[in-house]
This record gives sequence, C-alpha cells and structure tokens, in this order.
Amino acid sequence: MTRMNSRRPMYAALAALTLAWPAAAQADAVGDFYKGKTVSIIIGTSPGNDYDFRGRLIGRYLGEHLPGQPSAVPRNMPGAGGIQAANWMAALAPRDGTTLHMIMSNMMAAQAMDTKAVKFDTRQFTWIGNTTSAPNVMATWHTTGVANVEDMKKRTVLVGAPIGTAGQIYAELMNALLGTKLKVVTGYPGGNEVNLAMERGEVDGRASNNWASWKANQPEWLRDHKINIIVQVGLRRNPDLPDTPLLTELAKNQSDRQVMEFLSADTAIARSLVTTPGVPADRIEALRHAFDAVMKDPQFLAEAEKAKMDISPTSGEEAQKIADSIVNAPREVIERSKALLGDLVR
Repeated sequence: MTRMNSRRPMYAALAALTLAWPAAAQADAVGDFYKGKTVSIIIGTSPGNDYDFRGRLIGRYLGEHLPGQPSAVPRNMPGAGGIQAANWMAALAPRDGTTLHMIMSNMMAAQAMDTKAVKFDTRQFTWIGNTTSAPNVMATWHTTGVANVEDMKKRTVLVGAPIGTAGQIYAELMNALLGTKLKVVTGYPGGNEVNLAMERGEVDGRASNNWASWKANQPEWLRDHKINIIVQVGLRRNPDLPDTPLLTELAKNQSDRQVMEFLSADTAIARSLVTTPGVPADRIEALRHAFDAVMKDPQFLAEAEKAKMDISPTSGEEAQKIADSIVNAPREVIERSKALLGDLVR
C-alpha cells in the first residue's frame, strides 16, 4: 500500500505533463509561424486622427506580446468612409493572421442597410478586441453661434464629414427626424482635414468625431471652449458630458428611438481591431491574448495616458457579439433606417 501511494505523485506529474504538451505544442506552432514575419495593421482613414493614432500605438506593442514576436507595420488605406479597407480585408488580405484592421465603427450598420459598395460581411471577420466605448459627438466652432440642436433648426449649418462616414448618417438622420437644417460638406479624406476646415471657417462644425478623439487630439480646444458639443451618439451619456443630450433622448416616438439606437449601437465598440475570415483558431487565440496583454501593458498605458487617449477595452469575444447584433438587428428597424437615409445607402 505504501509503494502504491508513493507512486501517486509521480503519476500526477506525468498526467500534468501530458496535458501540457498539446498547449505547449500549439504555442510553439504559433510562435514558429509568426517568427520573422510582419503583421500589417490596416487603418481605413488618412493619417493624423484617432483611428490612426490608436492603430500605430497598438502596433508598437502588439508584436512583443505575440508568440514569435513579429514586427507590426501600420498601413493607411482611406476610401469610401472605411468601406474600401473593409472590402480589401474581406477579399484580398492574407487569411493567415498577419493582417489586422482598425475597422470604422459604422461598418456593421452600413452592411445591414445594404450600403452601396459594401462587399464584406462583418460577421465573417474576427474581432480581436476594442479599445474604447466613448460616444461619438457632433461639434460646432465657438464663433458660429450654434450651441445646441434648437439652433440647428433655425438656420442652415454646414458640417464637414468624409463621405460615407457616420457624420453623414447622423446629419441626415437629425434632419429627417428632428427638423435640423444641417448641410453636409464632404470631400475631406479624413477627420483631421475637417478639423482644419472648421478652424478656418469653411464649415460650421464637424458632423461626428469620437469623444475620446477630441480629448486626445484637441485638448486645448476643449480647455479653451473652442468647440460646442451639441449632441452625443451612444447608448448612455458619457460621464464627461452629463449635460449633453444623447441622440436617442431627442426621439419623438418609439419608432424613431429604435432607429437612433440601431445607428448608435456601434459606439460601444468604437475603435476595434479585427482580422480576416479564415484565420486558424490557435492564431486567433494568440492575437486576442496579445491584444488583452497590450491593454494592460504599463508602457502602453503610460503612452496612452500621455496622449490623453481613452482606453476602456472590450474583449474580442464581447466585441464580436455586439458587432453581430447590429448586423442582425430587426429587419423593420433596418428598413426604416434605409428609407430615412435614402441615397446615402443606395
């Protein structure tokens, strides 16, 4: 009996080692794959905005936390309000885990509404993680005299937005459901160019920008009250903006509110990293673990804090559920949204 008992620790150790072998082999396979490779981070905007800054900052740390420690290189691919980059991810990008994308937040709604030029299905992408759930906001320049939604109902207000972006959608929605007189000026390659146009007086405001982006990239404008925050787009008020109404709070009836909620839901995963369809499961697991590790990396967090960049991460699994729920929204809500937005989604 004593001899049998003495062997139990040995058997337990052997069993633990046997169970560990598959996991170790899997990690070695992922490390062998990524070693010496370059991971591309596709950014669907021009340089100099929040998507760009976040993609580049993540790229500086992601490789350190991936097995094999590959390098990471950001690549800007602006066009069609983010649709061009998402289409490229779906059709042309390598499906091996070497290509990631800072996806524009309105791509799920664009797909659900059968927006022209959309050739992707976001349900086929794999969400690696999300960096912030800050709301989008509409803002006007301080000298315009436009300080709230009521002012926007009294006069024509020029707002800038790159074509096909959320700003166009919010402006058209407010015109249709709230009676505002917003005129959207497109043609800007990115949000940074809209900011410059607003500062120069070419437009009265910017139709949409993420609140976290304003805090990170134009803190002096906020400090000096250079912009008026008119409305926030999200499912709950941001603590920084307790007196700024949500778009959904301005709805006149339940049907309007459902449309506004559908078009506001993507702010919960406002700055997400995705990869292509078809990536092997072990690499997906490694990418998600690496992303989660980056979000906790003290040096990454120090850089983000120095840049006043909001980091309120969501796991890849949770972000995936939110993204899929937008595409799978009730058909009647999607159809009414399409009818209200007209040519924007035809």
